Amino acid sequence: MTPRGYGGPMELRDALRSTGSVRDYTDEPVDRATIWAILDDARFAPSGGNRQSWHVIVVEDPTRRKRLRDLYLDGWHDYVAHTLAGLVPFSPLASPEDRELALQQRASAEALSRPDGFAETLHHAPVILLITADLGALAAVDRDLDRYSMAGGASVYPFVWQIVLAARHYGLGGVMTTMATRNEPDVLAEFAVPAGHAVASVVALGHPVHRPTRLQRRDVARFTTIDSFDGTALEP
Repeated sequence: MTPRGYGGPMELRDALRSTGSVRDYTDEPVDRATIWAILDDARFAPSGGNRQSWHVIVVEDPTRRKRLRDLYLDGWHDYVAHTLAGLVPFSPLASPEDRELALQQRASAEALSRPDGFAETLHHAPVILLITADLGALAAVDRDLDRYSMAGGASVYPFVWQIVLAARHYGLGGVMTTMATRNEPDVLAEFAVPAGHAVASVVALGHPVHRPTRLQRRDVARFTTIDSFDGTALEP
């Protein structure tokens, strides 16, 4: 069966080139059967050792939705503060001075908050999925390196992105976010997540107000080289 996309038939290559982050949704609800079907497709994502470390919480309770929104919004203000300071938000290479500069912009970031912004209205999204990961199931092969660890995410984020891709079959748009991880201890406590698990993502889904057009990305030759980092660019 050919995926429906946002309103019509769609081939895989088109889906790969046009599935962007959708943050603006209509009020049309999404039923549990559709959520189940999306996750039923997404579950075939690869993971280290096929351990499938993910757990999905479908957040429906209005109080918990607002609580998650508050924790997300707090992290979003920190994100904006970094950009106001001219920094890459939460860069692993940030210096103590960078962190202080971002902190100084926190009040300005809060002042820029918009009542209709995505972070401010997250609790109104038709579908909110909180995805956690069992740390004991992740093969973080870079855990002993003297740098930020990222390899373990390879066993979780393919699943998260396949949720967004699978949603297109049902005419939905969505966005994979990590902002709530900024306040992970409070998120884990609010949703009774057991010890040894981490917040991987909050995914919002819904019927898009605007259908994304083809995305713009760097050409392959800009990020692919032969034999070494400074090697000859790969050309078609």
